[in-house]
Amino acid sequence: MTQLYGRTLSRRALSERTGALSQFAGVRLATLGDGVERGVRQLEFRTGTGLRFTVLIDRAMDIAECEHNGRAVGWHSPSGFRHPGLHEYEGEGGLGWFRSFSGLMVTCGLDHVLFMHDDPAEHYFYGPRKTVSSSLHGRVGTIPARLTGYGERWEGDDCILWAEGVVQQATVFGEDLHLIRRIEATVGGDEIRLHDRVVNHGFYRTPHMYCYHINVGYPVLDEGARYVAPIRDVVWAAHAGEDYRKQGAGYRTLPAPIRNFHEQVWQHDMAPDAEGRVSVALVNEALGFGFEVETLKSQFPAMYEWQNLHAGHYAVGIEPSTNHVLGKDFARDRGELIQLEHGEERCYDSAFRILPDKAAVADAVRRIEGVQRQPEDEYPEPSGVYPSIGGR
Repeated sequence: MTQLYGRTLSRRALSERTGALSQFAGVRLATLGDGVERGVRQLEFRTGTGLRFTVLIDRAMDIAECEHNGRAVGWHSPSGFRHPGLHEYEGEGGLGWFRSFSGLMVTCGLDHVLFMHDDPAEHYFYGPRKTVSSSLHGRVGTIPARLTGYGERWEGDDCILWAEGVVQQATVFGEDLHLIRRIEATVGGDEIRLHDRVVNHGFYRTPHMYCYHINVGYPVLDEGARYVAPIRDVVWAAHAGEDYRKQGAGYRTLPAPIRNFHEQVWQHDMAPDAEGRVSVALVNEALGFGFEVETLKSQFPAMYEWQNLHAGHYAVGIEPSTNHVLGKDFARDRGELIQLEHGEERCYDSAFRILPDKAAVADAVRRIEGVQRQPEDEYPEPSGVYPSIGGR
């Protein structure tokens, strides 16, 4: 049954109250028409509860805007939702990725995540190509998808909004990886469900690394907002050491925007619940508003926390990843780098959940703390102990 406007409605009852579902909810295809966004196709989802989000078809079907009852959730950077035709992947020494970095979720991969890297290319059996050069966070986030379908589907008295597409990262004498992405949301719900499959369509044995850069901004993020997570160990912090406290921002409680803030990144080892799920939330208890990310530990064994608290760039990132933060060589040396043969795939099933009021925020905090209490110290000493990642 559909929960809308304080009532429980059957499909028939909902149909009796309108000539088209789009009065309340739906998925609509549009094309952006101005500035750096010109020509980008997007799908707009509305669930009827106040949840509205957009999916950029021409940017890997990533989620750009996200809001609930007019309150923003997803981060917008100064870069905007730039058309992929303007992107220079190798630009600025591999940091050109930042000029296309914006939105609630940016996908990183499919064969590389984290900072720039040169990898031996012998596995592609092409003499002139000595290395595979990867820029920051890989190529996939600015590749247009082939949209294979979208719309509404009724399952009894429940209506599911959905979209599906294929993003192909491929070259001659190199990788041919396909991301098959399906996004769903239920009419009357406050949750976005993401189902990804990464398939090696080619016949070279190909490395695979994957990460979601999930970026939350104001007003969920504000002075006093909290990062809530089932942290059993703080593994690594980019800024640990003599400068650990220099900027006055710990991992747990967030400050107001700070001028000239340098990004801070942690890796945390998360405890899963009894079903193997890991939930991480950013909550603003004063406002009664929050955002929760749920992943599976078996699919994303590593979790990073990104803080970009510089004034004008104000964001916190929740980043589930297939690999530890020390990168591809570290993963290969430990036998943890995923290698896909022809036809092999990896699946990723995640949920993004709006916490629309104080009760929902309190419930999320209780659930997460019930799995594992996180460190009270804002600056916990990183252990440097990277748990083994199996099943590769």
